Amino acid sequence: MTQQRRALVVRGGWDGHAPEEAADLFVPFLREHDFDVVVEGSLEAYADPDLMAATDLVVQCWTMGDILADELRGLRTAVAAGTGFAGWHGGVVDSFRIATDYLQMVGAQFAAHPGGIVEHTVTVTGDHPIVAGVPDFTLRSEQYWLLTDPLNDVHATTTITPGPDDPWHAPVTSPAVWTRRWGRGRIFVCAPGHQLADLEVPAVRTIIERGLLWATR
Repeated sequence: MTQQRRALVVRGGWDGHAPEEAADLFVPFLREHDFDVVVEGSLEAYADPDLMAATDLVVQCWTMGDILADELRGLRTAVAAGTGFAGWHGGVVDSFRIATDYLQMVGAQFAAHPGGIVEHTVTVTGDHPIVAGVPDFTLRSEQYWLLTDPLNDVHATTTITPGPDDPWHAPVTSPAVWTRRWGRGRIFVCAPGHQLADLEVPAVRTIIERGLLWATR
């Protein structure tokens, strides 16, 4: 008999991203795929070595805030040892802004969303299983400008075009969906997801659900 996998869903931080409601959208999916789901509203879970060693996937939805040294150490240790790490939007790329070891692991940091809520296109690149068959799609939501590094395997992008009053002088293309290896662990990030409605868009929902499964140990 196959041993049941464990997913740790950690949700909290800034209320503007509705962390509880957003994370809860994916708990039924995980349970349908035979995960034992543990939901935590505190980062203290990351400092529990037994819990982290027994966790196959961490789903984080925690915008801004601070993470303690032992919590971050526990998370990084678990991912390097094979625990998957996944999330979307500010819940993963705008978490713990001053925790440089966290930013290094995730591979990108939120910098801006020019114009606030804007209509923009997400362009799928390549044929990775997470995006295979998903067409380019348009959202009216925040469009993330990210600071990133070349270790990311990018599977979708979005291009921010300057307006006449903007101080940058050429289009900026940021990753919108990427995967990354960290030690023996897999990391998956989807930058779209500002509003609950974004997470119900079929393309976004499909990408996130596939990403959760891909990242799992």
